[in-house]
Amino acid sequence: MNRALSIRSRKKDEHMKEAPKHTFSISTLRGIQQAELSKKLYKLIKTENHAIGAYETAGRERLSIASQLSDWGESTGDDAISDISDKIGVILSEIGEQEDLFAQNLEDYRSILKQIRNIESSVQPSRDQKAKISDEIQKLKYKEPSSPKIVTLEQELVRAEAQNLVAEAQLTNITRQKLKEAFDVHFAATVERAEKQVILARYGRRLLNLLDDTPVVPGDVRQPFEESNEARQILADAEQELLSWQPNLEPIQSNAGGLGSNLMPSDEPTQGTRTHTEVTEPVPAPPPTEKPAAESQGSHLESATA
Repeated sequence: MNRALSIRSRKKDEHMKEAPKHTFSISTLRGIQQAELSKKLYKLIKTENHAIGAYETAGRERLSIASQLSDWGESTGDDAISDISDKIGVILSEIGEQEDLFAQNLEDYRSILKQIRNIESSVQPSRDQKAKISDEIQKLKYKEPSSPKIVTLEQELVRAEAQNLVAEAQLTNITRQKLKEAFDVHFAATVERAEKQVILARYGRRLLNLLDDTPVVPGDVRQPFEESNEARQILADAEQELLSWQPNLEPIQSNAGGLGSNLMPSDEPTQGTRTHTEVTEPVPAPPPTEKPAAESQGSHLESATA
């Protein structure tokens, strides 16, 4: 846990930060500007950002609750309750820190999904170009079946189809690779959060066993609380177990090692564990005769990645 043995030793104002609110802004309009092909994934990524914000808020609230629990325990005038509530506050604050770490890992997973979204957006112009030329050919065949422009358009359609074929191959290559990579990060983070919080919860339960709840009758005096050293040792043991924690995960296999910088196979793919491949300039531009402008890719004004 790498923190003080008492929650009271920390500045309490750091636990009282107000949670961010999702308000309407210019970034809200970006979904309208997205290419048709990338709208669904854009919406998923944006919703995931809200979920990440909820985990961050939960972490901050857990820290605040830990501080309030410690303050209440101190105010009871009962030495045992005061000490145990303070130590439980340390456990709760560390659980809150795990929520924040989980949110950071989810940001990494979300940034990988953005790479798929960007590829989808870049493929849309080639689809639109092919469809536009095809529509023009059909209109001319209906209105002017003998028009010499039909031959020219058919040649342009062949080029557009060839370029779109490359773009679609790039899209499916990167989508499969990055989907595995993204949820590898997501599920590994979920396992880490769960296992570390289980560790903390178990030590929290050990702390509870130090509190004697034997009923007393009026006039009886409880025995002095003598388990302070044992309570401190429980926190020290919890910290040591957290520090020694190691993931034990089934590796995610990947055959994408032969994927070149142009998102096409460069060598014979070899099977191995997942690797990260950066996406750069994925799709060639549409034919010069008709070159629709690619829709702008804005980014959210958010906590981690744009």
